[in-house]
Amino acid sequence: MPTPDKAAAVAELTDKFRSSNAAVLTEYRGLTVAQLKQLRRSLGENSEYAVVKNTLTKIAANEAGINTLDDLFTGPTAVAFVTGDPVESAKGLRDFAKENPNLVIKGGVLDGKALSADEFKKLADLESREVLLSKLAGAFKGKQSQAAQLFQALPSKFVRTAEALRAKQAEQGGAE
Repeated sequence: MPTPDKAAAVAELTDKFRSSNAAVLTEYRGLTVAQLKQLRRSLGENSEYAVVKNTLTKIAANEAGINTLDDLFTGPTAVAFVTGDPVESAKGLRDFAKENPNLVIKGGVLDGKALSADEFKKLADLESREVLLSKLAGAFKGKQSQAAQLFQALPSKFVRTAEALRAKQAEQGGAE
């Protein structure tokens, strides 16, 4: 029978899994407390990094409807719960792991879909949401200005053609 403390821990973790856009499982073996503090800072404001117990976290993930992570709950595990932009947190984890090879990204889940460690590294290579949106807006603006130039070119070409035709008719009329 579970103790009230364990039941509360499972309920809290279940809530975190449900309210997060992404959850990244890592192995932190060999990291100091100071390095873990630095890692928490590098993840950004929209992430929470928590050292967890595998059994309780596996139960919480299953209760939240995430059963694709069961194989990853081995060894010392910590979870980064991301409520904001997952790209920012993935970049923070990737950069920290480059400097501290003891941090191992095991995998995780993004919007209910399981992602491997390699897929999280690819996610980290993406530009932030704001940059992607601004590039999209720039592309739309560029296409609109091209369309405006095209629409403006049609009447002006018609006017030039009509003027050339009028000049040719006037020339032919004066030649007779």
